[in-house]
Amino acid sequence: MGHGFELPQEAVVPATPEEVWEAISTGPGIDSWFMGRSEVADGVVRTAFGRFELPPSTVTAAEPLEHFAHASDKGDDGRFVAYEFMIEGRERGSTLIRMVTSGFLPGDDWQDEFEAMSKGLAMYFATLAEYLTHFAGRVATPLTEFGPPITDWPHAWELLYAALGGRPSPGDRVRVGPVEGVVYFVNAQTVGLRTGDGIYRFLQGFGGSMIASHLLFDAGDDQGPLWRAWLAELYA
Repeated sequence: MGHGFELPQEAVVPATPEEVWEAISTGPGIDSWFMGRSEVADGVVRTAFGRFELPPSTVTAAEPLEHFAHASDKGDDGRFVAYEFMIEGRERGSTLIRMVTSGFLPGDDWQDEFEAMSKGLAMYFATLAEYLTHFAGRVATPLTEFGPPITDWPHAWELLYAALGGRPSPGDRVRVGPVEGVVYFVNAQTVGLRTGDGIYRFLQGFGGSMIASHLLFDAGDDQGPLWRAWLAELYA
């Protein structure tokens, strides 16, 4: 068995179509809101998430300031993922951005993968809107660190919420590790907060680890050891 899916999302952001286009169609732009590090070259989008590389995704549409799309090749089991972005300029320098993620997940256990994917995509799209609202035109250095293996996810989330000072809601001001910021997104498998110079995200990794997937605008990636140690201590 398997499951075909389509996940549409949209938001109006206070950014120009040019800024939105840069964010969705270039490597540095994608680095500033999506997962890991991306490169767009020779009609292919390549993304590395920590030590994992996503399948190459071929650009299927590139109409500047209007439409950008790319999709991975279908595997022998039918697996593929496609991303499509549509941009529509609005008044006062704002832009409507639509993102539709579609594809096919093979296997009898597709439900767990679909849940993780949909929760993660909700976080990434919220991050795209947050980036275009507060950091448009700037380039982030992505930081990806994996914590120790986790078998009890409800307990793992309770530990993280305790480190945040309690179960968070959007708009809450919280401190985590050495940073303090405002929570902009929460769901059952992710939480994200924004500071003046970065976006800090925690995600339930499908492979069994809590992941720190941060975006740093005024600092290099030398924070990696700090967050690796923080996760190790939290989940020791």
